[in-house]
Amino acid sequence: MTHVRAEASDRADGVRCEACDPPLPRAPRRTFRTAALIAVLLFFAGVAATGCGGRATTHHKPGTSHEQASGSVGLLLETEDGAGHRLREVPAGGAPEVRITARPDTEDGWNLHLEVKHFRFTPDSTGGAALPGAGHAHLELDGRKLARLYGPWFHLPAAQVPEGAHTLTVRLYADDHTAWAVAGKPVEAAVPLTGGAPGQGAGAHSHGPAPATPPKATTPEAAAPQADRTVTVTIRDGKVAPAPGRTELKRGERVALRVTSDRPDTLHVHGYDKELALPAGQEATLTLTADRTGLFEVETHGSRLVLTQLLVR
Repeated sequence: MTHVRAEASDRADGVRCEACDPPLPRAPRRTFRTAALIAVLLFFAGVAATGCGGRATTHHKPGTSHEQASGSVGLLLETEDGAGHRLREVPAGGAPEVRITARPDTEDGWNLHLEVKHFRFTPDSTGGAALPGAGHAHLELDGRKLARLYGPWFHLPAAQVPEGAHTLTVRLYADDHTAWAVAGKPVEAAVPLTGGAPGQGAGAHSHGPAPATPPKATTPEAAAPQADRTVTVTIRDGKVAPAPGRTELKRGERVALRVTSDRPDTLHVHGYDKELALPAGQEATLTLTADRTGLFEVETHGSRLVLTQLLVR
């Protein structure tokens, strides 16, 4: 009886009797600390993923070729568009659409108009992730790329259309250079186009009587805008002459890229997203202002040849 009273007294005073009661479980402090640490890490990981109002990369990194970004919209197919770009399949409902019309220009060539639906041109985010209903367009003549389009209007010179009947095609692309597709087919539109004899392109006309003597021929030097530096390159049998090297420029200088290719191709300046059609056997000149510092590769799309590197300081 004495023991019982003592036990009751002990419990009333808040003292346990270890001989009578089993030990109480201790709080798993280490588990609580681990859970708290994980919660903190997940929070900061979420902040890093969302960023502080930033956006995806808007241009190719200097010196790199086209890379597919991490856009997850649609389904990326193994099928390509014929120019090395994979198709990005999206449902027909709300998918991008395009129509093209070619109107003869009063001076030379044609004025092309692209009518798009569920699509917007995004030149400032080219090279970033594929976003729904956004990107640019490619213009092709009989399957040969002529230009990349960043808006609904484009002037096509008659000199780029050989004499005879042709098919002009426009195709829509995402910012990561994958081609938008529905039911396994690229989103595109086409119109027939007929080129005239040399010097007689669609829309060409005179403003008076024909001159008594032929006009003076315009040399490539006179036709090209003035430039601080000129790089002349020849492509023959898959080889570049002179051998590719670096062209050093100061920021703000203008450089003229004069290229002659033995087969049709497209010139592309990475980082600046400048392109120029290269007719077979004819010299073509692209002049640009080096207003961005870094190392930029100049290459051809068809033959995938590096022609030079622009080092802008």
